[in-house]
Amino acid sequence: MTPRELLDVAKIPGTNDELRLFRRGGDFMIVLDRNELMNSRMSGSEEALATMTAERLTGRAASHWLIGGYGMGFTLRAALAVVGDKAQVTVAELVPEIIDWARGPMTELAAGCLDDPRVTVVRDDVAALIDDAHGDYDAILLDVDNGPDGLTRASNGRLYSGRGLDAARAALKPGGVLAIWSAAPDPRFARRLKDAGFAVDEVVVRARSNGKGPRHVIWLATRI
Repeated sequence: MTPRELLDVAKIPGTNDELRLFRRGGDFMIVLDRNELMNSRMSGSEEALATMTAERLTGRAASHWLIGGYGMGFTLRAALAVVGDKAQVTVAELVPEIIDWARGPMTELAAGCLDDPRVTVVRDDVAALIDDAHGDYDAILLDVDNGPDGLTRASNGRLYSGRGLDAARAALKPGGVLAIWSAAPDPRFARRLKDAGFAVDEVVVRARSNGKGPRHVIWLATRI
């Protein structure tokens, strides 16, 4: 087996934790401690986060999307393929090196998505952008943890709290969609979404774009 090569290390702001970027052959992995957060071979569920959101937004040619967490860009690229020429996509990425990696060793994987004129990258906490918004977004897509538990950053837990969901609802336009990626189901969180005033769909998707791999969960919560 080809060994993994460590390419770079990035500290997560506000924590003592580090993200590590590995390459094995032509594949890339982003790892936190012993948790492999992302793998370039598994893009299906991240792409579905965007495509399933778009299916719930119709007649919004000039929509504004907020994506929390660039990752390896799978969600961003899928969003750009479906939002239309007049749309805006804001990407909030807290870890600067993630964007550096996309423009450096993973530039081929990024496929120019960061240079798309519809894209604005904000190097900030997505929670701050949500808190500052008032009916600004047609869609908010969150893939900053492995689920609604603040894995990569303890303070991310506020995104999934009742107060955080209230803020997300206020940041959305009527009929807007909050889409959240998770590695596993969480019935308590699904109930919390409903209690916050969302109509909720919970969809199980496969990790790989070919319909194989581990099962992941996407919550698609529409502002009522």
